[in-house]
Amino acid sequence: MGPEMNFRRVWQFGALSGIAFVAIVYAYQRPFRVYPSIEGYDDIPLPADYRVPAEFVFGRLMYPNHPEGILGGRRSGRFSDWREGGTSWTQDYPRADRHFLMALRRLTRLNARSVEQPVNLEDGDDVFNWPWLAAGEMGDWKLTPEMAAKLRDYLLRGGFLMLDDFWGPEEWARFDESMKMVFPDREIVEIENADPIFHTVYDLDDRYQILGQWALRGGGMSYRAEGNHAQWRGIYDDRKRVMVAMSFNSDIGDSWEWADDPRYPEPFSALGMRIGVNDVIYSLTH
Repeated sequence: MGPEMNFRRVWQFGALSGIAFVAIVYAYQRPFRVYPSIEGYDDIPLPADYRVPAEFVFGRLMYPNHPEGILGGRRSGRFSDWREGGTSWTQDYPRADRHFLMALRRLTRLNARSVEQPVNLEDGDDVFNWPWLAAGEMGDWKLTPEMAAKLRDYLLRGGFLMLDDFWGPEEWARFDESMKMVFPDREIVEIENADPIFHTVYDLDDRYQILGQWALRGGGMSYRAEGNHAQWRGIYDDRKRVMVAMSFNSDIGDSWEWADDPRYPEPFSALGMRIGVNDVIYSLTH
């Protein structure tokens, strides 16, 4: 057998092995699914290329509601099962996710999927298929001990979690109940301005508070008035990598969700998109 034939067989074997590996990976991933949104975004059309695989997928963390949370578990006048959507984890979803992914595709060379991936920590090891997660309304989450342990393992293995849209001491206290279960031994700290997470793609030295659309129209959320100072907090691993990035007292989710609305201030969406882009590229390079 000549060297050309040997090379061809090696190449064919490698190609088939690669196809088999990809097939195995996809076999263990939860399929894409759209859940009802608490904001009523149940009729958003899917992008034409939503089935096309990509290198990066936006993971939307699903979570149970805190019984004292501001949004609770109500949808259409009844309590919903958070596993089926319609509760606080679906705030801004899926409109914010897809707007951000459009921006990520336009502003970077990252091969990003056009739709989000809802991720449930109870679904076996599925979370480990999605190395970047985002969640909002963090004053409403309440993890079980098992979910907290799974999330801790995910983050210590290299996963990244972006947390957003929680305001003032009461919401922080409810958020911290679960975060202390995730990392009882790691401190939440202010991220220093010089940290690479603020300079990976964009230099974000001037970070101002991002208001939600609800705040601009009055919103009836006066109990959030104490959250009048934007804070950028995080949790680091032993290699000084940010594992959890928090935008406390800001609403980045709304800055994505309303980016196409001329009534929403452009400076909020501009900063919110840039923070998201930096978080994604930082998570892939650190």
